[in-house]
Amino acid sequence: MTKNTVNETERMVITRVFDAPRELVWKAWTDPKYVMQWWGPKGFTAPFCQMDFRVGGKFLCCMKSPDGQEFWNAGEYHEIVPCEKIVSSMYFADSNGNRVEAEHYGIEHEAIEDAHDVVLFEDIGNGQTKLTFIGNEPMKNAIESGQLEGWKQILDKFAAVLAELTQKK
Repeated sequence: MTKNTVNETERMVITRVFDAPRELVWKAWTDPKYVMQWWGPKGFTAPFCQMDFRVGGKFLCCMKSPDGQEFWNAGEYHEIVPCEKIVSSMYFADSNGNRVEAEHYGIEHEAIEDAHDVVLFEDIGNGQTKLTFIGNEPMKNAIESGQLEGWKQILDKFAAVLAELTQKK
C-alpha cells in the first residue's frame, strides 16, 4: 500500500493504491475465504461470510467485536463488471440475513433508502491497483459516526491480506 486519500465529497469516498495486480485485488475482494480475513475494523474477526457473487446475488457476513458481540451485514449485488466495478447495497441483518434496524446492535445510524456502495478497481501500472470505495454515507456523517475510520481500518487489513497473497505468488 502506498497511498491513502479521502475525497471530501457529499458521499464517503476512500481511495487506496495497493502494490498488487488488479486481478489479485479483485480476487481478495470477491472471494469469501479472503473477505473473512479482512472484514471488520481492527480487532474484529469475521467468522462467517457467504457470497452469491452475481448480479441479483446476496451476501451475508458476520463480524465479531473483541468482546464477542456479533454484527451481521447482508446485501445484494446490483452491478458487476469483472475486475473493474461492483455496485451493491448493504444493510444490518440477523444471522439469517433478514434486515434489522441499526438499533438492534445498539448503533445510532440513519438508513439511506436504496443507497448503493460502489467499489472501483483501476490498474495504474507497475503492478499497482487503485481501489476506490464510494459509500452510501455522506462524508460528514461517516466522519462523525466513525464509519470512515472503520473503513480505513478494514482497508488496512485488506492490504495485509494482499501482501500475504503477493508473497505467495
